Amino acid sequence: MPDKLLVIDQGTTSTRAMLFSRDGDVLAREQQELPQHYPQEGWVEHDAMRIWADCLQLCRQALKGVDLAGIAALGLANQRETTVIWERETGGPIHNAIVWQDRRTYGWCQQHYSPETEAWLADKTGLLLDPYFSATKIAWLLDHIPGARERAERGELAFGTIDSWLIWNLTAGHVHATDATNASRTMLFNLKTQVWDDELLAFFNVPRALLPVVKDCAANFGETDPALFGRAIAIRGVAGDQQAATVGQACFKPGMVKSTYGTGCFMVLNTGSEIVRSTQRLLATLAYRIDGKPTFALEGSIFIAGAAVQWLRDAVKLIGSAAESEKWAREVEDTHGVYLVPAFTGLGAPYWDPEARGAIVGLTRNSGIGEIVRAALESVCYQTRDLLEAMEADGAAPPAALRVDGGMATNGWLMQFLSDILATPVERPTITETTALGAAYLAGLGCGMYRDLEEVAAHWARNRRFEPDMSIERRGRLYGGWCKAVGRVRTNTL
Repeated sequence: MPDKLLVIDQGTTSTRAMLFSRDGDVLAREQQELPQHYPQEGWVEHDAMRIWADCLQLCRQALKGVDLAGIAALGLANQRETTVIWERETGGPIHNAIVWQDRRTYGWCQQHYSPETEAWLADKTGLLLDPYFSATKIAWLLDHIPGARERAERGELAFGTIDSWLIWNLTAGHVHATDATNASRTMLFNLKTQVWDDELLAFFNVPRALLPVVKDCAANFGETDPALFGRAIAIRGVAGDQQAATVGQACFKPGMVKSTYGTGCFMVLNTGSEIVRSTQRLLATLAYRIDGKPTFALEGSIFIAGAAVQWLRDAVKLIGSAAESEKWAREVEDTHGVYLVPAFTGLGAPYWDPEARGAIVGLTRNSGIGEIVRAALESVCYQTRDLLEAMEADGAAPPAALRVDGGMATNGWLMQFLSDILATPVERPTITETTALGAAYLAGLGCGMYRDLEEVAAHWARNRRFEPDMSIERRGRLYGGWCKAVGRVRTNTL
């Protein structure tokens, strides 16, 4: 009987293929970094064909020497909002993928903004009028690629977030589909009705003919072309990366919260069957949809987390590897008043200030590499506290514990500081690749390997629990300094 699950975890800065056992053990892991393209200031693009080629190569490597008869299904998790439009006939993209971090449509959002419009959009989608989401990216491509709008209206083009793009290629163009969580991040999907919304399509001027079919997270997304891996593999689980991580962390009860530390940081609070309308500029979104039943969430999105460490490594070359950041942080007692505000692409929740820019404040003659590296790590924790305080202001009870995952969760120093600054226990699971694990669980549900979410939850295991161990006075002083640093960036008083 098939007892293994293949997963593609396509992220912003890297792509992974992983093989899981039924118990959630990692049997194979292959990874490849993904180049970023910055054609202009504020623009971020990916080569969609490179993404597909990497996925194909990594899956083949993960399956090397594996009996394909033992693969029950394939699951897929992906960077959300990133937008691809391609030709239905050839499968070729009409332009590079526009990445979720891209800010090129900020002017359009400003032009169309009014409090009434944003309230209308939030009521329908749970989202804010911001370049972050897919709708304005689609419109930009249609308006700037010669002939694209006319071709789209004739049905010659297809739009997809990265999940749809990969499903199309995996099935050799036979399936054009997405799941409800990815659809909910386009700004074209009505949270209440759970369908593409004609009024939203009209507002953003997006032809319906472009759009994929929307399915549950655990559903039949077709089968891979047998020529790709030697035999067909059923695609049975799909979710946006943060929703997949929510499943991987088994946050299935209202009030449970997880925070994922990858390129950005994303905190997701399960709100059950209720769509919570935030007064703190957080997002209402889908956590997952299974058997036609939507479970909702409140989400706070931080644009830059691990990317700040990547910047230290690649742009200013203060460190040779991400792992070095923990060593530097431990070597200095304190940042001595240095704060790094990583607003490289603006500030996300709860500020939503696209014009803010990154800064290092509080430098003195004694400041060195250790203080700056530690400040970058601390910024992730301060931003997490921003989100948690916003959720509590929206009526959420303080969590019994924060479940953490993602690459940065392996940094023990960082997780302890996080617990300290939040005054909340932090729980790290045995498997921190919970995005991929969540996609595996969804595929397992979709193919009948697991009965229900309760069976999935039984697999969650804790690796370590971090307890807060910082004085109230120091916690308040450090966070107060962060708030001042953010205020300086936002008011351009540097």
